[in-house]
Amino acid sequence: MFSFCADPDALGTFRWFSCYLTNGVHMSFYLSFVKVLVLLAVTAPVALSFGFAGAMAARSHVFPVSWLGKGYIAIVRGVPDIAFFLFFVIALDQGFEWMRHQILCPDWDAPIRQGNDFLVCSNAKLPLGSAPQWVHQTYSFFLAVITFSIVFGAFAANVLYGGMRAVPHAQLETAEAYGMSRRQTFWRVLVPQMWVYALPGLSNLWLVLIKATPLLFLLGIEDIVYWARELGGTKTSRFTDYPHPDWRMWYFLFLLVFYLGFTRVSEIVLEKLMVRLSHGQATTGGEALRKQVTA
Repeated sequence: MFSFCADPDALGTFRWFSCYLTNGVHMSFYLSFVKVLVLLAVTAPVALSFGFAGAMAARSHVFPVSWLGKGYIAIVRGVPDIAFFLFFVIALDQGFEWMRHQILCPDWDAPIRQGNDFLVCSNAKLPLGSAPQWVHQTYSFFLAVITFSIVFGAFAANVLYGGMRAVPHAQLETAEAYGMSRRQTFWRVLVPQMWVYALPGLSNLWLVLIKATPLLFLLGIEDIVYWARELGGTKTSRFTDYPHPDWRMWYFLFLLVFYLGFTRVSEIVLEKLMVRLSHGQATTGGEALRKQVTA
């Protein structure tokens, strides 16, 4: 904050806003944008890994494995996202604490579940009550990443499963005729070609994931939606020195511009990636690129 911000009542309009937008609370608001971007950067590959594992399981020739993969896809896709977000956060937290309780407190003789209460020993709590605030925030962020990955991994699994099925079966038969094993055919023929079929669905899923980041607010994480509501509202104790009318509309408008800009940049990058993947592929896009080169 600037030195002239010591007395907000004596400031003109420009200096008042310069102080208002650079105080510590607004720095937390700006930091929350970084938090959202980090969430996307971590969740996207983790969710894709969940999806790839789910797609491989769904196409397995072992019935229990195939049933597990298809069941994972069907269950998560059939339940509202918000229900899973609220369920998994509680379930994962209690699951981790239960495992720690079994290891760290073997002499505990009281039941863990007592009515609606879930009680474990103090050493099994995650995070510990004596842990600093950043540990609590990191743990909440970790639970959010796992929850997002489980939910969006199911949608990614369905997209990848469809992409695998879209690869011409004749190519797989040709690979086997040349003496490739089933594993070699999968990794050298099927997987490299299925991305061009799966990318349109994965692109849509990425955009949906971007739009789903405000759900962090429901998970108790101070994200950009939380700060926009807090900073824009009139009744808040955060700005006793900088009172203002209800500015939530302007804060949420700023979020609207941010999300529109971010999704537009994502679309441009995905379009370039699609062109790159289409080179040499026996698809409509690949054929169009071939004609451009030969024209």
